Amino acid sequence: MNAPVSAPELSIIIPAYNEEGRLSRTLARIREYFAGRHVLPSVAPNISLEQLEILIVDDGSKDGTVRIAEEWAREMPSVRLVSNGENRGKGYSVRHGMLEARGRLALFTDADLSSPIEEIEKLLAALAAGNDIAIGSRALDRSLISVHQSRHRELAGMVFNGLVRVITGLAFSDTQCGFKIFRREPARITFEQQRIERFGFDPEILFLAKRHGLRTAEVPVRWAHDPATKVQVLRDSVMMFCDLLVIRWNWLLGRYPKNGGAR
Repeated sequence: MNAPVSAPELSIIIPAYNEEGRLSRTLARIREYFAGRHVLPSVAPNISLEQLEILIVDDGSKDGTVRIAEEWAREMPSVRLVSNGENRGKGYSVRHGMLEARGRLALFTDADLSSPIEEIEKLLAALAAGNDIAIGSRALDRSLISVHQSRHRELAGMVFNGLVRVITGLAFSDTQCGFKIFRREPARITFEQQRIERFGFDPEILFLAKRHGLRTAEVPVRWAHDPATKVQVLRDSVMMFCDLLVIRWNWLLGRYPKNGGAR
């Protein structure tokens, strides 16, 4: 396997569980985009394939995900396979990838690239405006959604985000869009303290970011629902609600110390 590039400008973390059918298409699109010439915001004006690392975090896949990742790593030096060893969940995978990443900036995106990679330009613009974190949002401008989820999925998402506001105090309209970018070093502590390993991790890292004084911008992005999503509405909604209570409980117990150890 090729060694990853040194001192990358941008790390892209792709959590992958049984993504044999979608991974190659996503990697090809990312390569195509960064091989082109783009006028990017001043925070990262010169990201090219040579200044990029892509971490595919395999979450105990049982299909050909690992084989495909290894084939891409041999062909494209910026691709690196990271293994969880067993199935741990999307939150664990993102955390693992973020702590392995070496880029000045770090983006995590879903393996289906439901938000097109070119939408990174909007997130970079938010960082250039002085933010530490920029999160993609489907809720701020629903006209940007090209393929909607079913009505009951959208309703479940709205209810969940209402609960996020009540339980955590976060004011975002959409915490669950899988397209978020971070200034990696300032944001590292949020992933070091992250405890939730499955789909409910997004509110936790945003809660931690706020607790550590990091500025977060919510940015409307284009998005398309993929019917092959791994999220099961009933089961995962219940688990994610429980995760919100865990966040509150962890905070009350002092499990999220601020910089310097203060509660």
